[in-house]
Amino acid sequence: MIDEVQKNVIDRFEQVAPYTPIEPFEVIAQKVGRKPEDIIKLDANENPYGLSPLAREAMANLQWGNIYPDPESRALRQAIATFLGVPVEQILAGAGADELIDLVLRVILKPGDAVLVAPPTFGMYAFDAKINGGRALEAPRHPDFSLNLDEMRRIVRQQKPRAVLLASPNNPDGRMLTREELEEIFSWDVLVVLDEAYIEFSDGGKLGEQFTLIRRPLERENVIVLRTFSKWAGLAGLRVGYGVFPQWILPVLWKVKQPYNVNVAASAAAIASLQDLSCLTERVEKIRSERSRLFNLLNQVDWLEPIPSQANFILCRVKGRSAKAVKAELMKKGIFVRYFDTPLLQNYIRISVGLPQQHDLLFQVLRELEESSL
Repeated sequence: MIDEVQKNVIDRFEQVAPYTPIEPFEVIAQKVGRKPEDIIKLDANENPYGLSPLAREAMANLQWGNIYPDPESRALRQAIATFLGVPVEQILAGAGADELIDLVLRVILKPGDAVLVAPPTFGMYAFDAKINGGRALEAPRHPDFSLNLDEMRRIVRQQKPRAVLLASPNNPDGRMLTREELEEIFSWDVLVVLDEAYIEFSDGGKLGEQFTLIRRPLERENVIVLRTFSKWAGLAGLRVGYGVFPQWILPVLWKVKQPYNVNVAASAAAIASLQDLSCLTERVEKIRSERSRLFNLLNQVDWLEPIPSQANFILCRVKGRSAKAVKAELMKKGIFVRYFDTPLLQNYIRISVGLPQQHDLLFQVLRELEESSL
């Protein structure tokens, strides 16, 4: 019996490529022989400012860590509802938006069903579809990273995927979807999962005032919008996200989700973050401003072509030299960036927006590399 189980497991997942996560400070520091505090980590789109003061205080004064958390995350969901102006009944919290992506696909996919993605984009969409027994249909983006709406429309009509998964701003290029693109996609007869993980860094007003579709699930039964505290609130290590869902899918999600999916520390830090908006707004503004300065610095490097971004990272095409070699040389200096070399992202690096002094050192090293032949 166990032999049959082993064979079934191996056969089922043999063709699923593992998702490659970014390693933590202590691991990458050891690789290059440096102290963790000497590492400039610009490879995972993390917030360089960390937790807000109130979130740190909430963590320091955490009570009831020995007691299971509220399975419905009621206090957290109420705080999110107040922040968004959305009914609490249509909000579900998760251990990061990643858990909610997996949860949605788990309930909508039968074996062999497909979802539609628009690569290059966040790899977890296709990954989660495959591990839930589904397939990922692809409509590659245009060279400027805009959507190929004609191809997407054709796939939706002819192959009838169970969902379309999109990010705005998109990772790894930082491009926002336009209102016209979104309204076109929402009009199709298909479930749309819109991932707004980086929306707080987009232009268009103070924190929470950016162009967002967070309330659209209240109006349309085919739209789900996901958000996270990982980026703007600096809680990536605590894993807390949320989504706004149409009413019809919520009873099923509540039924199948893990009972204690948001831990007490994550919940306390997220609630405190929503009480510390003045601090976090200031930090988001600093990241936006520094994104602009970083873009200008990268533009001065002849062999880099930075792509305008509305997120907290900048994608760069590397010209005339190896992006892999550039990443390796930066690692020697204790600077970590993300490197891509796929059919749709050949010879690119992605640089997270960090602190001004980190960018100054990065620019210095990049100029030094300009004199070398990689």
